[in-house]
Amino acid sequence: MEARMVVAGIGYAGRAIAAEAVAHGFVVTGTTRDPVAASPPAGVALVAFAEAAAALRQATHLIVTAAPEQGGDPVLAAHGEAIAAAPALRWIGYLSTTGVYGDRDGGWVDEATTPAPGQARSVRRLEAEQAWRAVAVARGAALDLFRVGGIYGPGRSALEEVRAGVARRVVKPGHAFSRIHRDDIALAVVAAALRPDGQRVLHLVDDEPAPSAVVVEEAARLLGVAPPPAIPFEEARQRMSPMALSFWTENRRVANVITKQALGIAWRCPTYREGLRAILAAGDQG
Repeated sequence: MEARMVVAGIGYAGRAIAAEAVAHGFVVTGTTRDPVAASPPAGVALVAFAEAAAALRQATHLIVTAAPEQGGDPVLAAHGEAIAAAPALRWIGYLSTTGVYGDRDGGWVDEATTPAPGQARSVRRLEAEQAWRAVAVARGAALDLFRVGGIYGPGRSALEEVRAGVARRVVKPGHAFSRIHRDDIALAVVAAALRPDGQRVLHLVDDEPAPSAVVVEEAARLLGVAPPPAIPFEEARQRMSPMALSFWTENRRVANVITKQALGIAWRCPTYREGLRAILAAGDQG
């Protein structure tokens, strides 16, 4: 049977996933709120989100990138019946967040760690995970819950911020972020779709959690410019938005060994260093 993947949400990560899936022989349809404004990769069909039921009924694979809303998962709310009626659906992937682990005071979490979300948006993500677990059981489909770190890539990196003069080198001793290059999200999602195995939690983070300031310093070095001045966190926080501050108030390091072994992959960008170099070499285009 022809493998048909629906990418529910052709946004920044969704476009990369769709392109990777096409390269591996999937027939791919992406959903978008505005098909006129969207720019899908070559070979990807577009359908308005509100009109996606027919594509979902024909899908063998479904990857959901859309964030949950106050009322729950928007894909299930709009298209739960179509998904339940999809006769050939055998794999579901859901892009969640490492935020479901909450603050671990800089400690490590792995794929078996019990979630303990501390932010309302992370609670909604965990609730969406649970909803998709139930759907997968009811459908008899495999399910991969991808807990994703901070996403960066072409057009969305410290390189652009340094060039634009808006990068901030915030220093908070002992604090680190786990991040992932957009193209490695695509790599892992398609690898998982090709190797389904029951229900899994998979970590989409690179091999080296790192302080934000160090990433800014590396971006400046690659561009041959001086890094912006260091700003102590306690000073910087006075000018942060509530959303930005919420990321800084949680501190955890996210492991990925189980994920890479399960999928049989190695990251294209194992750390921020390779990731920034790849973006620079590609011309920074998203």
